[in-house]
Amino acid sequence: MKNVALGQYFPGDSAIHRLDPRTKIIMAMVMLVVIFLVESFWGFAILAAMLLVQIVISKVGWRCVLRSIRPLWFIIVFTLVLNTFFYTGGTTLAQWGPVRITQEGLVKAIFIAVRLILLIVSTSMMTLTTSPVQLTDAMETLAAPLKKIKVPVHEMAMMMSIALRFIPTLSEETDRIMKAQTARGAEFDSGNLFKKAKNMVPLLVPLFVSAFKRADELALAMEARCYHGGENRTKMKVLHMEKRDVLTLIVLVTSCVLLAVFF
Repeated sequence: MKNVALGQYFPGDSAIHRLDPRTKIIMAMVMLVVIFLVESFWGFAILAAMLLVQIVISKVGWRCVLRSIRPLWFIIVFTLVLNTFFYTGGTTLAQWGPVRITQEGLVKAIFIAVRLILLIVSTSMMTLTTSPVQLTDAMETLAAPLKKIKVPVHEMAMMMSIALRFIPTLSEETDRIMKAQTARGAEFDSGNLFKKAKNMVPLLVPLFVSAFKRADELALAMEARCYHGGENRTKMKVLHMEKRDVLTLIVLVTSCVLLAVFF
C-alpha cells in the first residue's frame, strides 16, 4: 500500500511543474476526452508518445508512473478477460464448450485495456506534478462562474484536495495496521474468497476508526484557525497564466483535435 502513487505529489522544478495548475487540469481534461474519442491503436500510440514526453520532461520517474497503475490492475485484467471471453461474433481462435475466444474480441479487449492505462497515466501526471494546494486553487478558479448560481465552489475544491491529500496517509495507515495484525496472527492471504473477505474485518474496523479520528482532528484544527469557507478569503499566491501556459495549451489542444479527427 505504501507504494501507491495515486494522490501523491512528486516535488520538482521541471517545465511541467512550473506550468500553471489550471493549465495542467485543462490538459488532463482534454487528454481524457481525446482518449475516449480515439478509435485506433495508432491514435493510442501517438497519445502514449505525448505522455512519454510529459514523463521525461517532468522527471517524475518511471516507478512513480507505474505505481499509479498498480492499484487498478485488477480492474484492467478483469476488463481484459471479460471482453476476451464474452465478445460475440468474429473469427473464432479457440473454443471450450459455450465459451470461445474470437479475434475481434481479443483486439477489443486489448484496446480497452490500453485505453484504461492511458486514462490512469494521464490523470496521474496531473497529481504527480501539482501540489494539493495548487489543485485546490486551480479548481476553485476554473469553477468560479458557478458561484453565481450559489454553488459552494471553494468548499467542493477543498474537499477534493483533502481527499487527494489523505490517500497516501490512509495507505500508510493500512500498511501499518496490516503489519500489526499480522504480528498478532491475522492472515490476509489464506483461504478462499469468502475467508479472505472475513479476514479483512480486523483491518477495516481500525482503519475506519482511524479515518474518522483524523477527520475529526482536521475539523477541529480548521475551526481553531477560524476557517469558515471561501467567503472573503484571500490567497498568498495568486495564479497567473503566462506565455508558456498559453503556448502549451495551443499545442496540446491542436494535437488532440487532429487526433480525434483523423484517428
